[in-house]
Amino acid sequence: MTAPDTIVLIHGLWMTPLSWEHWVEHYTKAGYRVLAPSWPGLEGGVEALRRDPSPLAGLGVGEVADHYERIIADLDTRPIIMGHSFGGALTQILLGRGLGAAGVAINSGQVKGVYRLPFTQLKAASPVLGNPANRNKAVPLTPEQFHYAFTNTLTAEQSRQVYDRYHVPAAARALFQGAFANLDAKSPLAVDVRRDDRAPLLFVAGGADHIVPASVNRANHRLYRHSSAITDYREFPGRSHYTVGQDGWQQVADYALAWAVRNAR
Repeated sequence: MTAPDTIVLIHGLWMTPLSWEHWVEHYTKAGYRVLAPSWPGLEGGVEALRRDPSPLAGLGVGEVADHYERIIADLDTRPIIMGHSFGGALTQILLGRGLGAAGVAINSGQVKGVYRLPFTQLKAASPVLGNPANRNKAVPLTPEQFHYAFTNTLTAEQSRQVYDRYHVPAAARALFQGAFANLDAKSPLAVDVRRDDRAPLLFVAGGADHIVPASVNRANHRLYRHSSAITDYREFPGRSHYTVGQDGWQQVADYALAWAVRNAR
């Protein structure tokens, strides 16, 4: 097989493709074609979405997954798919649909079948999930809430710089669908974890992650234990949910790419 020459990066909630800016440059310099498409409705960028987050209201997992499937299906070759946070759950969904040459789920939101729900995850998501009326809204985090959820290894001042550059309101419907996936018989976060012919999948977890603790990633990884397809797990100690920009992100990016290239099919 010819090695993949394209990487598709999928961002998560409360972020836009701008959060991948370092990885896009890094992988482009390494000779790859790098695509970092936004979720549908997020094309306007950070400032526009802060002024008017209405394009995110009511946006659900199914629509977002279908959006990325269309993008990937139009490519000439099978790409490496990498997703961060909720983008990691989308990566799992897309691989489950038979897409991609390899997938990397970084600090991944869980798919249906993961029941572990640590306190830090509940606390980090509570600004949205704590109010059922948020379900079809676009909900921001305060700088303090963002610091706890994403950048807990940084100082408050450093965290505020990250917040000001990247943060946007989240499509609350997608987060509710994730939180209640195990109660929904038709959940869009249901993945055929027993599928043997899907692309190889790597889970990358951060040892200091609050919003998706490493224990949740380990539980998600275990879902795939009955599949013969390659499924690996790597934990980086001391890394927060903001691992894509936290100092030392190059180590994570290089490990993810090397694994994907080595295992791509």
